[in-house]
Amino acid sequence: MRVLMVEDHEELAQTVAAGLRREGMAVDVVLDGHAALDRTSANHYDVVVLDRDLPGLHGDEVCRSLIGSGHPARVLMLTAAGTIEDRVTGLGVGADDYLPKPFAFAELVARIRALARRSRPALPPVLVHGDLRLDPATRIATRDGQRLPLSPKEFAVLELLLAAGGAVVSAEQLLERAWDEFADPFTQTVKVTISRLRRKLGDPPLIETVPQAGYRI
Repeated sequence: MRVLMVEDHEELAQTVAAGLRREGMAVDVVLDGHAALDRTSANHYDVVVLDRDLPGLHGDEVCRSLIGSGHPARVLMLTAAGTIEDRVTGLGVGADDYLPKPFAFAELVARIRALARRSRPALPPVLVHGDLRLDPATRIATRDGQRLPLSPKEFAVLELLLAAGGAVVSAEQLLERAWDEFADPFTQTVKVTISRLRRKLGDPPLIETVPQAGYRI
């Protein structure tokens, strides 16, 4: 999944983003509300983790703008103010969930994953294709009962291909959904990841290259 982290405390933002990347998410970071709107107008995000108390453009205004523009991302609002009134106000402007600071990182991850599931069509809890099984919740993929030693990016690409249900997924779509803003669109990153993934999946081959279109399982 792709996540936008909007937090004016840069050290906190980068620390949380690093942790989310270790959990297999593609994460972009911005430090103010105006940058958040610029980024969401250009990219697709599954979840926006939004600090409510932003300088300049308040988090409430960012949330209202996202809802008003029809952006599909789910909004998880963060704030140091954890009163009932604050939560009601945050949810009232359109946030999908609310988490007061300080928060447990494991809870943040669980809430982001829950919101991401709501941002796209419902999928079975375990994705299965023949003898290949992928469990997004436990981050485990197996083939013929054997666990596959996948990197976070390989796991993300495999999950996207399985979730497509046999439809072709372009290299551009894989790059947008599985990588963050630092990915160079002109590199061979997707091609190299697909090649490694094929080796780890073994025989018979599962990933088909569709010329001029992309990849599918």
